[in-house]
Amino acid sequence: MKKVLVVDDSVYMRTLVREALSSGNYEIVGEAHDGQTAIEMALELKPDFITLDNVLPDMLGLEVLSILKEEQPQLKILMVSAVGQQTIKNKGSQLGASGYIVKPFSALQLIKAADEITQANQPSLSS
Repeated sequence: MKKVLVVDDSVYMRTLVREALSSGNYEIVGEAHDGQTAIEMALELKPDFITLDNVLPDMLGLEVLSILKEEQPQLKILMVSAVGQQTIKNKGSQLGASGYIVKPFSALQLIKAADEITQANQPSLSS
């Protein structure tokens, strides 16, 4: 079971993400409401991937992404944001985001995005 850290300043969104991913066979190992807490928890808990909101009270998710990728380059990060601008998606991709999903989304869309990033770069069974 893949371990996930959920980062969003909204309790409601953290709950939605937690419930959706739990139903998709992911283990939620922590939740953070701001960037600094997210960084500390990610370094301590070593999740398989993080869902990361882009607008947090203390910094942008893109800043958190940049810091975490420097510390843990292999870490998978799924950006989750209400901001769907292509420039922000491109910046996230340049900084190492594994994927990007725009709010609002369904539980199924979130699980599919999580599955895609956690299965990327996995050894193929046929090779």
